[in-house]
Amino acid sequence: MTTPVLLIHGLWLHATSWTPWSALFREAGYDPAAPGWPGEPDTVEEARAHPESVAGHGIDDVVEHYAKIISALPAKPILIGHSFGGMIAQKLLGQDLAAAAVAIDAAQIKGVLPLPLSALRATLPVFKNPANKNRAVSLTAEQFRYAFGNAISAEESRELFERWTIPAPGKPLFEAAAANFNPHSPAEVNTSNEMRGPLLLVTGGRDHTVPESVTRATLKQYRHSDAVTDLVEFPDRAHSLTIDHGWRDVADATLSWLRKHSL
Repeated sequence: MTTPVLLIHGLWLHATSWTPWSALFREAGYDPAAPGWPGEPDTVEEARAHPESVAGHGIDDVVEHYAKIISALPAKPILIGHSFGGMIAQKLLGQDLAAAAVAIDAAQIKGVLPLPLSALRATLPVFKNPANKNRAVSLTAEQFRYAFGNAISAEESRELFERWTIPAPGKPLFEAAAANFNPHSPAEVNTSNEMRGPLLLVTGGRDHTVPESVTRATLKQYRHSDAVTDLVEFPDRAHSLTIDHGWRDVADATLSWLRKHSL
């Protein structure tokens, strides 16, 4: 049986941004799929035209959405998530719904304390208006450049912005920001699960949105579990590392790690 792989995107990117990854993983013998978030239209154009379709969806909604998709699969999948998709992947792995997970520049989970200024600036388009909690928010090309494309050329950043970006629900960001003050936060992950599958955390050393300090603090949250938890760093990469010209380096590192653990 071919091992299923679920690719989970984060805020501001459309599910089709995983297309090159899907092709590579299919060639490598996996059965990849990249389903969008709840309410997400099938195309970038439709998503931009109907931002209300994703508005108001929070972390629990997204987790439940992917858990339902997983329940229809013939076997536990390998999860690969970027940004908030990385947080979702960790939650599902902690619930024993996945064989393994790769969390790339994953949004901070409950218990992670560092809040770098660059992360605040990257998410300011959402937080500047409390009403955005129930809205979908778009980035400008300039905001995308700071949050995603700061380690690539301005030309490539604009090209990626025009090709893949869509409005994103503000609610997950508000939920994550309040996580350490909420005893029942949806951003909480079962990091002490001893029986879960292996987890790989990937960090970009130049990421403004999820700086390296956040990912290293996430790694520490798993210190009470003997389950495999590894970290790989790409020092010169930023938040666009899954979609920019260097995506293959990250994908190949992911494949190597999966083979190392016989996945």
